[in-house]
Amino acid sequence: MPNKYPEKKGWNIPKQHYKITNWTEYTAALRRRGKIDVWMSDEAISQWYEPIQINDGTGAPKRYTDFASITCHEIRLVYHLPLRQCQGFINSLFRIMGIPLVCPDFSILSKRLAKLKIKVPAYTMKKDTSDKSVHAIAIDSTGLKRFGRSEWHQEKYEISSKASWRKLHIAVNQDHYIEAADLTDKFSHDDQSVAPLLQQITEPIDHFSADGAYDETPVYDAIIEHSPAVNVVIPPRANAVLNDNAADMRNRNIQEIKDIGRMQWQNIQEYGRRNLSELAVQRYKRIIGDSLRARDLVCQKQEAMIGCGVLNKMTSFGMPQSYRAA
Repeated sequence: MPNKYPEKKGWNIPKQHYKITNWTEYTAALRRRGKIDVWMSDEAISQWYEPIQINDGTGAPKRYTDFASITCHEIRLVYHLPLRQCQGFINSLFRIMGIPLVCPDFSILSKRLAKLKIKVPAYTMKKDTSDKSVHAIAIDSTGLKRFGRSEWHQEKYEISSKASWRKLHIAVNQDHYIEAADLTDKFSHDDQSVAPLLQQITEPIDHFSADGAYDETPVYDAIIEHSPAVNVVIPPRANAVLNDNAADMRNRNIQEIKDIGRMQWQNIQEYGRRNLSELAVQRYKRIIGDSLRARDLVCQKQEAMIGCGVLNKMTSFGMPQSYRAA
C-alpha cells in the first residue's frame, strides 16, 4: 500500500484500479469453492477411526483420529455451524454417501479441540522453482471478537456491553498461502509475534515486509537471525534517524527514504508486497468470520489454525491474477 500523505499537505493520490487477467480460471476456482461433492476417498475413510483403541486410564478409549476431528472442525468453520448442528450435518452426509462412518459427538469435538496436534496450517504449494526458499513473507494482524453483544444490539437498547477480542497474527507468502499463524490476547504487541511466527517457517526468506508497527529492533534481530540474507522492508517512523545501535537494514531504509523519498523507496523495495497479508486478513474474515467460537485461549488458538488451513485449501483452488490499470 502506498504511503498516504495527509490531505492538508496537498497530496492527492487517486484510488488504484486493477483488472483481472484470468477470469476464466478464477471463476472456475470460485465455483469449486462453493461446490458440494458428496464424496470421500478410501484413504480418508481408513483414517477416520483409530486402528488400535487403547484405554490410558483417563476415560473411554480414543476412537476417532485427529484427522476426523480436524475435518469436522473444518466443515464447521466453512459452513458456520454450531457443534451440534455440525454433527447432524456430517452424519447426514455419511448416510447420503452410504459410508459406515459416524461423526464424533459434539462433546468429543469440543473437549478434544485443545489436544489436537496442529502446528502450521497445512497446504500443498506448487512452486515453479527448484529451490526451497520462501521468496516473500508479509506479516499483519487483526482482531477477532471473543464475546459480547453486537453493535446493533448495543445501539438499539442503548447499552454498553463488555466486549473482548483476540489478535490473529499471520505470515503470508508470495503465493497467498499462510505460512504461519498465531493467536494472542489483545494486549500483545504486533512486534512480539514476529519471532513465534518465524519459528514455524523452516525455509529461508528472501523478502520480508510489514507496516510501521513492526519497526522495532527485536523484529529486525529475529528476521535476520532466521534468514541472514533477507531484505527487510519496514517503513521507519517519520522522525527516525540513523543509529549505530540499530540494524544495518533499518539504517539503509532510513537513508534511502532521506535520499529518494518515501514513495520512491516503497516502489524500489517492493513494499506493495505487504498487501498479501492485508488481503489474507480480509479473506479470513469474509470466509471464516470475524468471531471466535471457542471459549478459552488454547481452543481459540486451535480454531484459528484450522481456519488458516481452510483458507489455504481454498487458495489452492486458484487466485485472481491482476494488473494495475490506473
